[in-house]
Amino acid sequence: MELRKTFQFEAAHLLPHLPADHKCRRLHGHSFQVEVVVDGPCDPTFGWVMDYAEISKAFKPIWERLDHHYLNEVEGLDNPTSENVALWIWERLSPTLPLLKEIVVAETCTARCVYRGPSSA
Repeated sequence: MELRKTFQFEAAHLLPHLPADHKCRRLHGHSFQVEVVVDGPCDPTFGWVMDYAEISKAFKPIWERLDHHYLNEVEGLDNPTSENVALWIWERLSPTLPLLKEIVVAETCTARCVYRGPSSA
């Protein structure tokens, strides 16, 4: 069974390794959406994999570090591509969510990155 919980944060960034004339090299912002996916057996007593509130609790400190921040100034995100943001979130969330299966980071409604842990790298 798989659960998906979506969060949103607003943040600014630029991609410093791109050519100077690339639009993403300039400072800009996004309404990022992050989908946290956990996977596990459905508990026969509770009838769920886990409480959605536990996912929210685990994600809250990450959200607080990203929301309304300049991502390039967040430790570990000096090149904050969607790929690097997904990996950064995974590294901080996986110790508290052992059932974590996937992180999806969308920077627009049509562009998203999916990270499925170290084996997908």
